[in-house]
Amino acid sequence: MVMEIGRVCVKLAGHEAGETCVIVEVLDDTNVVISGPGVKRRRCNIAHLEPTDKKLDVSKGASDDEVKSKLSAQQA
Repeated sequence: MVMEIGRVCVKLAGHEAGETCVIVEVLDDTNVVISGPGVKRRRCNIAHLEPTDKKLDVSKGASDDEVKSKLSAQQA
């Protein structure tokens, strides 16, 4: 699955493992910036993410509040 801006993922590693997050920026072939309700905005290796089939319509570098509101609206 393509790692792209707006792709909803689940963290596989770290203390946030199991939490849902959204890719807000693609840095290079192996790193992205993620954000989410239970996930602090940070750089993350794509090997630590499991992409889902869901995608949000967010712009590059979307704010944490925008990501949280769109993610909760999609899950409702």
